[in-house]
Amino acid sequence: MTHVEDELNSQPECWIRAAAQAAHSGGALPGPGERVAIVGCGTSYFMAQAAAALREGAGQGETDAFAASEFPYGRPYDRVVALTRSGTTTEVLDLLGQLKGRTRTAAVTADPDTPVMTAADDIVVLDFADERSVVQTRFATSALTLLRAHLGLHPDTVVADARAALFTPLPEGLVDCTQFTFLGCGWTVGLASEAGLKMREASLSWTEAYPAMEYRHGPISITTRGTATWMLGQAPDGLAEQVRATGGLWVDGSLDPLAELVRAQRLAVAVAARRGLDPDRPRHLTRSVILAP
Repeated sequence: MTHVEDELNSQPECWIRAAAQAAHSGGALPGPGERVAIVGCGTSYFMAQAAAALREGAGQGETDAFAASEFPYGRPYDRVVALTRSGTTTEVLDLLGQLKGRTRTAAVTADPDTPVMTAADDIVVLDFADERSVVQTRFATSALTLLRAHLGLHPDTVVADARAALFTPLPEGLVDCTQFTFLGCGWTVGLASEAGLKMREASLSWTEAYPAMEYRHGPISITTRGTATWMLGQAPDGLAEQVRATGGLWVDGSLDPLAELVRAQRLAVAVAARRGLDPDRPRHLTRSVILAP
């Protein structure tokens, strides 16, 4: 079993611990009414997008998400939350350094022995969700679980859905597809982008991701026999029928969207295996991006 497989299989238990930790996070995480930005890089950026949409949608306050390298320093926030598995990512540390003494910052990380521990004002450590693999799975979903639980949006059924996602067979013919598109609505747009990233990282697949309603404004033109379109969350009316009419494979996300992401992670590993690739050694990637000074 690869590190990626071992780590993605451990997610239900990690989510239980992350949800419990949310109740003991004190003032490290944003309170209602604060104007907040959530930042990250790569996978963490997509989790930031999902968390920001959830928080603002819940009426907790205006919430934006940015890639750490694209943060708008002229825009005022009450708090900036950084998601960083390694605690060493250059863009995140640079951002926290520039905000020091100006804006309250918090970091959610997996490693307590890294520079982020002193770079941020507040820290939440999910060390039980740390990973050996380059390709992120359980840290990203555990960080989002922490934030969902903090917002009171952690469903009682999500852990059971995650276990179902690990053991339910993937749809017939899905692994053999040559192109994959992931769709989301609202907070699941970030999850769709992350599912696409997992496919590209682990299996070098041609993969795209869109807001579901945008898919009909051009991207559906690539859909045909041998392609797959996977919806994370509730699909807009009529979309499934339109995809099936192209001859493409439609995958309906019937589980909690975060559990559907677990299924997409499984697909990435399965396609990698089919193509003779090692998902623990993704091409051109490292566990943390540390830029030369």
